[in-house]
Amino acid sequence: MPAPVPRPRAVPAVESGPAMDSGPAATTTDRAPMRAPVTGEDPVTAPDPATGRPSAAVAAAPGVPAPAASGGGLSLLVIEDDPAGSLGIPELLDAAGKPIRIRTARNLTEAERLLTDDVHCILLDLALALPGAGRPRGPAPAPTTGGPTTGTATGPGAPTGTGTGAGTGDTATNGGTAPKPGAPDELATLKHVLRLAPRHAVLALTTSGDAERGAEAVRVGAQDYLFRDELDARLLSRAIRYAVERKRADAAQRKLTESRLRAQENARLERGLLPKPLLDGSRLSFAASYRPGRSRALLGGDFYDAVRTPDGTVHAMIGDVCGHGPDEAALGVELRIAWRALTLAGLCGDELLSTLQQVLEHERADEEIFATLCTVDIAPDGRRAGLSLAGHPSPLVVRPGRLAELLPYESGGPALGLLPRARWPRRQVDLGGTWSLMLYTDGLIEGRIGVGNQRLGQDGMVELVRRQLAAGMRGEELLERTVTEVRDLNGGDLTDDVAVVLLGREPGH
Repeated sequence: MPAPVPRPRAVPAVESGPAMDSGPAATTTDRAPMRAPVTGEDPVTAPDPATGRPSAAVAAAPGVPAPAASGGGLSLLVIEDDPAGSLGIPELLDAAGKPIRIRTARNLTEAERLLTDDVHCILLDLALALPGAGRPRGPAPAPTTGGPTTGTATGPGAPTGTGTGAGTGDTATNGGTAPKPGAPDELATLKHVLRLAPRHAVLALTTSGDAERGAEAVRVGAQDYLFRDELDARLLSRAIRYAVERKRADAAQRKLTESRLRAQENARLERGLLPKPLLDGSRLSFAASYRPGRSRALLGGDFYDAVRTPDGTVHAMIGDVCGHGPDEAALGVELRIAWRALTLAGLCGDELLSTLQQVLEHERADEEIFATLCTVDIAPDGRRAGLSLAGHPSPLVVRPGRLAELLPYESGGPALGLLPRARWPRRQVDLGGTWSLMLYTDGLIEGRIGVGNQRLGQDGMVELVRRQLAAGMRGEELLERTVTEVRDLNGGDLTDDVAVVLLGREPGH
């Protein structure tokens, strides 16, 4: 897309060199007609026919197209306020041998207008003062002898005038006294440009006797600094290319750092939201395995928890919010925390699940979102348990002398969020003196087996656990070996979240 063409600006004669004979109101539009720019030349910097130098006062005329940003060449914006044009910018070439387009602005207002997206680098004269500070911006004082005005009070080296009105002003106002070393406003213009163009490379221009100021400019944010009296085409071209590439590298590094910090913050947040079972005083063993389906995530839509109430009952639950994105993970955390609060308040079974459904209905982002849940309330003696299922797979129980099997699940209720007035019966289960109870989410049983779409399923999971038990696996080792084998059968990482909880009661407890 062509870059915007700045509108012609009327520049008083006192800003652009010698006054015209046509009177004090003469502007650049009163000059001789501009020559047509040479092909490939930036119209903004077409040479002034009066001086032969690029001039910001000569703006692109209506109907003259600006160079296209897609041309592939570099563009340089020079910001300097010397009307005498002592800063001579030679013809510059980029690394591919293409001409570097040059635009010139004599103040920050002009610079802001010329700073379009196709500008790659800014060359800023550190002697330029902010508007209202430093050198005065008014017209030159009247000369003591007749003749046209030949000076201006702006720009380095500009005459301060002669006669009764010259040299009598405040030296700080007229730029006669440099700011004290370390003054906070010494690089105010540079800081303003950096705020104005945060994505552009900036080169600071200073004198060879002010290297410390140039180094300070780099510390503030410029990509490099150059000495005015040492400029040549080769040095400036190389500096522009270096500044542009360094700016790109800095931007890439900043984005990478921000991404890493954000990932660390997310990891801390997710780690803090993972459950910490409250089982102090319980003689039951507890182990859990959790693997979210999202890449590089710590938390998914599956959730689990376990708490012991003052009467000695151990309450455990595991659940699954449909989906496995960050929204589902957040909803899972809300349901887990709500379950813990309701359990500690004494609720269980249908009353607890009905209240959880209300929480789900108020917190979900879409009416189609639902959650499955399995709750187990183990009596203080550890021999019995109350089981409630809300559309969730039934737990697997392991008892001595018997094969591992699924607990009855015929009397379960629907998933939370599907039916407004659903009920969830609570079934009593005899566990015995020694047992292990494994709660899991459907991510464990929905992995594929070999080639094709065949799933492991509950029966395949039961057979897999039986083999692990026969090999002597118990506790956390049993969980890890089970999840690892399911992953291997799937041929790689499982796409869904997987959560597994193992509660157990050992002989004599």
